[in-house]
Amino acid sequence: MLVWQIGNVRISQFVELTTASLGPHLLPQATPDRLRQLPWLAPFIDEQGRMVLSIHSFVVESEDRRIIVDTCIGNDKTRTYPKWNGMQTRFLSDLESAGYPADSIDTVLCTHMHVDHVGWNTRLVNGRWIPTFGSARYLFARAEWDHWRSEPQTYGPVVEDSVQPIFDAGLADLVPEDHLVTPEVRLEATPGHTPGHVSVHITSRGEEAVITGDMIHHPCQIAHPDWSSLADVDQAQSAETRLGFLSRYADRPVLIIGTHFAAPTAGHVVRDGEVYRLHTK
Repeated sequence: MLVWQIGNVRISQFVELTTASLGPHLLPQATPDRLRQLPWLAPFIDEQGRMVLSIHSFVVESEDRRIIVDTCIGNDKTRTYPKWNGMQTRFLSDLESAGYPADSIDTVLCTHMHVDHVGWNTRLVNGRWIPTFGSARYLFARAEWDHWRSEPQTYGPVVEDSVQPIFDAGLADLVPEDHLVTPEVRLEATPGHTPGHVSVHITSRGEEAVITGDMIHHPCQIAHPDWSSLADVDQAQSAETRLGFLSRYADRPVLIIGTHFAAPTAGHVVRDGEVYRLHTK
């Protein structure tokens, strides 16, 4: 478990799984030969030069609040991707073992509503999907919900089993894309991957961090911001958002924490000629 301290805010990472098999489905441009041309990418690729992705959540502790950012894939879900279908992991027990039982979480924040970001919103109990974090309010960007309530789904009944039960339980709050969660935690609109996609900006005691969401899937997109994912709803907007984000935060003491970056997961964006790289030391 990786932990970062940003002023008074503590951020803890909980990994559900890591994989090197998703790269060609997301970023076909990121071939092993091209990735090996960037030596600083070494922590984020495997021995075969394939990009490694991590699927994880962050627990953000701010102002006596416990906020979980994105909830991974989840157990028992019916999914079209075979490795995720009916998956079983220790995600919830890992949270509890670290001192974060489900009933201690008071806010769930999903950067967007893709399959690997909403799964643990619910769990299966006696044949019904019920909210996993029953004491929490679940925050969704209004524009994101407006998109997914009618958009066809690729990976299975994601909205039906992981989002709609939250609304049915009366625990969902639709918020603007610049919503202030606490005085230290706010949303930052980063559209393109999905229409209502948000990143999470943390500011405390003069220190800053941003949790990216899927605005950047892999650090290679820091060197190649024009490499948009095949999963992006609007690839042109995604690239524009990414380039704006990188130019805004480059060479600043702002910790960039990748929602799918494998360990070390976080670093600082620095200019590298005409593009950028992630400095992790």
